[in-house]
Amino acid sequence: MDINLKGIFKPEFLTLFRKGRYSSATFVSDLTAGVIVGIIALPLAIAFGIASGVTPQQGLITAIIAGFLVSFFGGSRYLIGGPTGAFIVIVSGIVAQYGIQGLVIATIMAGAMLVVMGLCRMGTIFRFIPYPIVVGFTSGIALTIFSTQMKDFFGLDVSVPSGFIPEWICYFRNIGSIDLAETAMSVCCLAVIIVWGRFCKKIPGSLIALIAGTAASVLLSRFAGVEFATIGSKFPELAAGLPLPSPVAPHFDYETIKGLVSPAFTIAVLCAVESLLAAMVADGVTGHRHDSNTELIGQGIANIVTPMFGGIPATGALARTMAGINNGAKSPVTGIVHAIVLLLIYLFLMPYAVYIPLSCLAAILVVVAYNMSEWRTFRYLLKADRPDVAVLLITFFLTVFVDLTVAIEVGVLLAVVLFVKRVMETSSIEVLAEDRVAATENDETACLEDTEHLDIPSGVEVYEINGPFFFGLASRLEELEEGRKSDVSVRIIRMRKVSFMDSTGIRNLRNFVRRTEKRGIRVILSGVNPQVQASLHKFGLDKEIGTEYIFPHIIPALAKANECLSALRK
Repeated sequence: MDINLKGIFKPEFLTLFRKGRYSSATFVSDLTAGVIVGIIALPLAIAFGIASGVTPQQGLITAIIAGFLVSFFGGSRYLIGGPTGAFIVIVSGIVAQYGIQGLVIATIMAGAMLVVMGLCRMGTIFRFIPYPIVVGFTSGIALTIFSTQMKDFFGLDVSVPSGFIPEWICYFRNIGSIDLAETAMSVCCLAVIIVWGRFCKKIPGSLIALIAGTAASVLLSRFAGVEFATIGSKFPELAAGLPLPSPVAPHFDYETIKGLVSPAFTIAVLCAVESLLAAMVADGVTGHRHDSNTELIGQGIANIVTPMFGGIPATGALARTMAGINNGAKSPVTGIVHAIVLLLIYLFLMPYAVYIPLSCLAAILVVVAYNMSEWRTFRYLLKADRPDVAVLLITFFLTVFVDLTVAIEVGVLLAVVLFVKRVMETSSIEVLAEDRVAATENDETACLEDTEHLDIPSGVEVYEINGPFFFGLASRLEELEEGRKSDVSVRIIRMRKVSFMDSTGIRNLRNFVRRTEKRGIRVILSGVNPQVQASLHKFGLDKEIGTEYIFPHIIPALAKANECLSALRK
């Protein structure tokens, strides 16, 4: 396949400077927005890292490296990348089963898949994933995140098994061991986030809750003897500060790669869906269109490079993207500034992160889960048609009770089935029952009179194909042929509304032509557009039918049918 990289890969950051549209005033706006977004991303990166089964260091590294690369190589002017709540479930599952090394390999594989998707111009395909599937994913992930945070939210000193139902069985069995101090800390941090958000939009409530919760934890520990579970108690190796990341050389072998194909595919699809949806939302707010194929390549590069420095999967983050837009972001420079701010915090302030209480991070993630849940949209979609409701609930329950990997795979399959069903509903094949067929200038040619009517002579039957003639519709010809009248000498297949034919459609049309002609009935094609003509020629079907029996319009096709009838009568 010949891929013109220049036409596909057009990073918005490089295009911005090449066109000379960047000014000092724009930089000031980007700088201000980038600093604010960097502060917003700090508690989320730490919380996502811990919730994913890795260290807070890895969450921050992801926000820094992936945040920079997504903005530098991406196709959106406003999208900001980093770790997101959507990956918590899949990352923790991979770490539990394959370890950190397996996560590194799976993320790199996912990055390579994303690059291939972008090069193959698959960016627009992800826009057509049905909305019920997206809501089912996000709502299911939100409920799963909420469930995993109950241990730290209530300060339970238990080993919680994986899986939604086993988790809640464990919680109820240990309900008597709830730590009141940890619970009070979680509830207070939750209240701070909610109340602060009502009065101040510029500074995120999660950051205020993180600072207040950490300060309260230190003071209560020193002066009241109340101890809280903190990042330092969970990761004692971080007490000396966070070291700079060093490159990791993953060890690839066939068995590991084979086992990680499915998780890697899940990461790639989830990354593509979440990032492109976030970019589309940003487009709707700003009026600037993103390049979806370039965005996929940029996301792929970020996910190939980031794990080599200890990071986890990353994608476009809608919350951070909208925060940047609301605070004056003008270009991808905002995302680069946000990454630099996080790097400075990582280098100079992170030794103090060991004092952050886990209950405070649990409160932050509970809010993240609530914002992700889209429960109002979920409730609204339950009023939709039965197929949409079924898709919504299947995706949701698979995400919660089975596995996100299975939910993604089944969701993609459901998207394909739903698409085929919708196309089949808009496509049909019918035998024209009327004695006359109206031909307008919009049908197949602009050269005919608008009001011209054509008589279908006795012995001629006209089949009308409406819509694409593909595998979902191809067998309909055979069904229509059964039970038709036997005094037909010519069949005209009217294809004026056929936009394309796939290989199954070609095969079934060929079989139809051969069966029909064995019975002494001549087949004539009318309304064949150039694209369909090319498909017929490619498979040699035009020669089998005879090029003299293929016409661009019904008028010459009917004239030819009359010739055939006359020849048969002689």
